[in-house]
Amino acid sequence: MENIPEAPSIAGARHLHSGKVRDLYELADGHLLMVASDRISIFDFVLDSTIPDKGEILTRMSLWWFDQLRDLVPGHVLSTDVPVDVAGRAVVCEKLDMYPVECVARGYLTGSGLLDYRATGEVCGIPLPAGLEDGSRLDEPVFTPATKADLGDHDENVSYDAVVGTVGAERATELRDLTLEVYRRADGLARERGIILADTKLEFGARPDGTTVLGDEVLTPDSSRFWPADDWTPGRAQPSYDKQIVHNWALSPESGWDRASGEAPPPLPPEVVERTRSRYIEAYERLTGEIW
Repeated sequence: MENIPEAPSIAGARHLHSGKVRDLYELADGHLLMVASDRISIFDFVLDSTIPDKGEILTRMSLWWFDQLRDLVPGHVLSTDVPVDVAGRAVVCEKLDMYPVECVARGYLTGSGLLDYRATGEVCGIPLPAGLEDGSRLDEPVFTPATKADLGDHDENVSYDAVVGTVGAERATELRDLTLEVYRRADGLARERGIILADTKLEFGARPDGTTVLGDEVLTPDSSRFWPADDWTPGRAQPSYDKQIVHNWALSPESGWDRASGEAPPPLPPEVVERTRSRYIEAYERLTGEIW
């Protein structure tokens, strides 16, 4: 993915890395500054258009979730006292040795899990009952890990045994159990607020003493699928609180974009930007109970 804009300079911080949405810096004291931008990506393209307030929404939502989960697993956030030019959309966090595993929990069948199921009857080597559809609720949430892909590549679903081979049996068990505990806690909280948490992707790392810590973003619409509970109907794609509006527009004749062309999608129309922003805000307000 070569179309990520150059990260802005921040006084007292050394730029380390930029992803699709976040820019990572190192501070003089060795801690990290993680900044959420307003960038949005679809189909492995970072769009020229941005979604106003998206970075702040994602940051505030992650902070809310870290607070809800702190009795289950420590989080990497140390402070929200950040440089003024990134205030509200950045956190100071611990430097961790990140595990090279995307820890995914699924309570519903959709996305890449649905594709695997249709091909094999399994997801990441876990057999599932016959007759499930897009959006079907699973009897129990499942741990469906993936490899961490380079920018521009897709994460690849892998088996639990592959995680054992990567981080060892004891750590693999810990990551699986923590991922499912976080999912169950978050699913219960979201359901109380009329939202279904279909699945979520988590990232963990280790402190120097070996303690496992929850890092990166947590339970945002960019790392999770949130669906309105009152509109859930298995057997079709579910309306969601994420960038589905942008996906749908890009694939519509209105955009004039050919996905097979290899070219980036065109700039988003203002109404698509505003509808997407509104969807992120609605998810934030419904989950946290706070007014944006």
